[in-house]
Amino acid sequence: MLEGKKVVVVMPAYNAEKTIAKTYDEIPKAIVDNIIVTDDHSTDNTVQVAKNLELEIYIHEKNQGYGANQKTCYKKALEKGADIVIMLHPDYQYPPKLITAMAGLICSGIFEVVLGSRILSGAALKGGMPLYKYISNRVLTFIENLLLGQKISEYHTGYRAFSREVLKNLPLLENSDDFIFDNQVLAQAIYFGYRIGEITAPSVYTKESSTISFKRSIVYGIGVILTSLKFVLQRFNLAKFSIFDKNGKKIIT
Repeated sequence: MLEGKKVVVVMPAYNAEKTIAKTYDEIPKAIVDNIIVTDDHSTDNTVQVAKNLELEIYIHEKNQGYGANQKTCYKKALEKGADIVIMLHPDYQYPPKLITAMAGLICSGIFEVVLGSRILSGAALKGGMPLYKYISNRVLTFIENLLLGQKISEYHTGYRAFSREVLKNLPLLENSDDFIFDNQVLAQAIYFGYRIGEITAPSVYTKESSTISFKRSIVYGIGVILTSLKFVLQRFNLAKFSIFDKNGKKIIT
């Protein structure tokens, strides 16, 4: 427990049998109260490996999507009484040892959301990020900062920490069950006035790193721009969208 705050790490898993143990081993357990794995109907031995590690695991009976997996993560974490929730991919792309710093920034009260940015260090390409992903990341982030009025270095990292308040109050169930969920959450956090901080999180891409195809990347990019446009339209009272409705469906009530 960190300064009286309950810290829960959630790992949305899909086919992570080769990396989940290594990821788990480097989690700073001295400050983490619970580690939760949600498995989105993996076709490998992810579930058995998680059980061997004696991790708390929740299993989707069918593949529901990355966004749906996160919804399960956050629901279970909040039910555990988490004050701080940190999402860490079990593919060992992000350094687990940064959990302490990310949780500390939330605990300080300075930020309600903290992102582990692969871009701040300037070493994303050296870490193995594919060139087309790096270029699209930078272009989409530029567009989003312009439309959302922010100066965030990266909107597309999967390494995130949230305060309990954020996860309780954002209408997360209005979001997609697919990859665009990540982007919608940040747009919602900005829309509802939560403070977002960033730290450098050097990433390492291997053949086990989770990724999406080029085709799905295009679909994701279009979704990112549409989400930003919805933000602008609602901000200027030109339209209304459920993802920015304060009375929209929430993870817990």
